[in-house]
Amino acid sequence: MTRSAPPPPRPAVTLEDIRAAHARIRDGVARTPCPPSIPLSDLTGCRVWCKLDLLQRTGSFKERGARNAMELLDAPARARGVVAASAGNHALGLAWHGRLLGIPVTVVMPRFAPLVKVATCRRLGAHVILEGDSFEDARAMAVEIAARDGLSRIHGFDDPRVIAGQGTMALEVLEDVPDADAIIVPTGGAGLLAGVAIAAKALKPGIRIVAVEPTAAGSLSASLAAGRPVQVPLRPTLADGLAVGKVGEVSFPLAAPLVDRVVTVDEEALALAVLRLSELEKTVVEGAGAAPLAALLDEELADLRGKRVVLLLCGGNIDMTTLGRVIDHGLAADGRLWRFRTRVMDRPGGIARLTASIAAAGASVLEVVHDRTFAGPDVFSVTVDVTVQTADREHVSALRDRLLRDGFEIAAVTAGG
Repeated sequence: MTRSAPPPPRPAVTLEDIRAAHARIRDGVARTPCPPSIPLSDLTGCRVWCKLDLLQRTGSFKERGARNAMELLDAPARARGVVAASAGNHALGLAWHGRLLGIPVTVVMPRFAPLVKVATCRRLGAHVILEGDSFEDARAMAVEIAARDGLSRIHGFDDPRVIAGQGTMALEVLEDVPDADAIIVPTGGAGLLAGVAIAAKALKPGIRIVAVEPTAAGSLSASLAAGRPVQVPLRPTLADGLAVGKVGEVSFPLAAPLVDRVVTVDEEALALAVLRLSELEKTVVEGAGAAPLAALLDEELADLRGKRVVLLLCGGNIDMTTLGRVIDHGLAADGRLWRFRTRVMDRPGGIARLTASIAAAGASVLEVVHDRTFAGPDVFSVTVDVTVQTADREHVSALRDRLLRDGFEIAAVTAGG
């Protein structure tokens, strides 16, 4: 009987590869700070440091892997150019470093990619193609272009050169926080996770590596359960940079043995984390960049209290048109915006009585919307939706109690109550 040939060995990435990448990209990629955060430490009960890789020129850690991969191209490949699929940050990194190195760049982005990332890629000189409703659609187009035009494809997370580049972040983290107990890593395709875990565990075997992914894109959790990369359905998520339906075939086996825990976070937690970082750290992050804080605020990581924890704040490219909505969602999740529905008498003084009750509870009215047409059969009363500004969830509860005592029936409430 003829035996089938064994599968080819998977590419390995070692600490030596990561150190070589760090030396290779040093002149082109910023060495970002990792300061301690007193307000986040007070908030979480941990001793928190924030690795601010959102301070890279293009606002994301993706520059590290992009630069390393492009530096390793030979002269003919550089002349032909590169192509990649990306939801945004990998595309930005390639566009910027392609411009610096004189390498033509084509990026294929899903149609849901944030407008700020699309516009910036074009401004940096990349040829941008919008294709499909998922990363997989964009990836398929990038593969087709690479084969047709002879371009070098640089995968955003499933390329050993990229993984080694991303792992350079861990070298810097452990230079700045050598006694760190844990690093929390935002995870989509697992390229950053693999690189950081390889470097961190090699330098400090006892350090804990915590991966965090959105519940809307839980590919790592599903793949760990299956023991291999598996495709999962995607739902819209604020953490668009982590919206990957299947972890990498290269990155997953590198990362899986080194991950100590995986935490999933929902959209409310992500919005609240964006709000907390904006208020407490004066730092604007995108949803994917806020994921580590969202995980640390989860009770699932309560055992890290008192420990030295590094949050990888990896991206700051949030669309400004989205930021306002995210902050409002965060305020609602925090109990600082509350909307309720009630009925008032449709006569002079009806609304005044309601607003007086709200004022007596110490809340501020932001919006009142009347509905006479669809308010029901009682033509002498009107339905009103009221949005109020409150201090916290306890204040919401106190306001609700006050309204009930004053005779207002609350028919419906939204998040924050």
